[in-house]
Amino acid sequence: MRKIVILGAGTAGTLVANKLAKKLALNEWKIQIVDSDDRHIYQPGLLLLPFGVYGPKEVVKSRKHFLPKAVEFIINQIDRVDAQNSQVLLSDGRILDYDYLVIATGTTPRPDQTPGMLDEKVWRKSIFDFYTFEGSTALHAALKDFTQGRLVVQVCEMPIKCPVAPLEFAFLADAYFEERKVRQNIEITYVTPLEGPFTKPVCSKQLNYMFVDREIVLESDFVIERIDPESKTLVSMDEREIPFDLLVTVPVNMGGEYIARSGLGDELNYVAVDKETFLSKKYPNIFSLGDASDAPASKAGSVAHFAIDVFAENFLDYVQGLPMTGKFDGHANCFIESGHGKGLLIDFNYQVEPLTGQFPLPVIGPFPLLKESRINHLGKLAFRWIYWNLLIRGRFIPIPSKMSMTGKHQVQQEQVQKGVDSHASN
Repeated sequence: MRKIVILGAGTAGTLVANKLAKKLALNEWKIQIVDSDDRHIYQPGLLLLPFGVYGPKEVVKSRKHFLPKAVEFIINQIDRVDAQNSQVLLSDGRILDYDYLVIATGTTPRPDQTPGMLDEKVWRKSIFDFYTFEGSTALHAALKDFTQGRLVVQVCEMPIKCPVAPLEFAFLADAYFEERKVRQNIEITYVTPLEGPFTKPVCSKQLNYMFVDREIVLESDFVIERIDPESKTLVSMDEREIPFDLLVTVPVNMGGEYIARSGLGDELNYVAVDKETFLSKKYPNIFSLGDASDAPASKAGSVAHFAIDVFAENFLDYVQGLPMTGKFDGHANCFIESGHGKGLLIDFNYQVEPLTGQFPLPVIGPFPLLKESRINHLGKLAFRWIYWNLLIRGRFIPIPSKMSMTGKHQVQQEQVQKGVDSHASN
């Protein structure tokens, strides 16, 4: 019997387990999946939990509930991967042999990577993250008591999980404080190591207008060196200083430490893969999917969904010795909460910028691209039901894995490319 071991039972790992369990002959294949606990977290919900939109029951469920019965779920810590011998070593001494390995352990915030961030005087007192359940819950309590002062939303380093999430937090905070009638007492600053709010020029330009409208100060090109816990100040590599009363930070994101111990990752513990097939560049029987790989796509659930649609078909060919003809194009599809019951939607891939237009159909949409609307906000809220009931179970969702130009204003893309070329030549 041939063996597949999947490391990580989050979005990507669970999707792989569900897809392969449906496609492979289970009398010929054994599928095992490993994670450190039985707590599956709906990551987009962590953004909304601090504002009271969701409670813990909407955000956290059992991993086991979403895995096929034919898949063996192992709760254990991963010590390392012995890729030369095709084995996974667990912390309790157990060894899992594999014919094929899928690494899908994602990425996690590492506040320990920034000097001063974890100082007991400030951590979870005036410095909070919302990319963990514990941080998001603590931030919910802190926001209720915050009525005046400097709120700083800050990104330490790219790449991060869900690149639009910190932007959404800034917009939602603006609306939250306005609804509580304390916004005039609070200065909001958004701090990023990027040149603008987002990595894509067209989207970044649109978001820049939104910062101006909401009177959110944008501090770009800010590469953090340390945090001074005594003065509650961010200090950059070029010695700029930004004080805060409440800091909502996105710490450095890194892959699992076992990846470093196994010699499988880069300096941030991401696995080097072919960006179109997700096959390891070092080992012919290892794939890495979701946030764990170094593929230059957004680290987001939609990317995992589209990528695994391609991977599942490729895998069936690959194990038969056939070429993998499916090529993932980097497709990402993200709702961006903008506050006051509105949101934006962006749809892009490796080559194509987020554009204006309608999604998924021209003219009728119903979702406008790169434009604030009530229906985009409702789409964001509806996605939670889709996630728990369709997406994570590997069921059909009528959005193609390959990005379509249908409904998009392609003329603008030509203008964007001219702008990109002009920027590159300067």
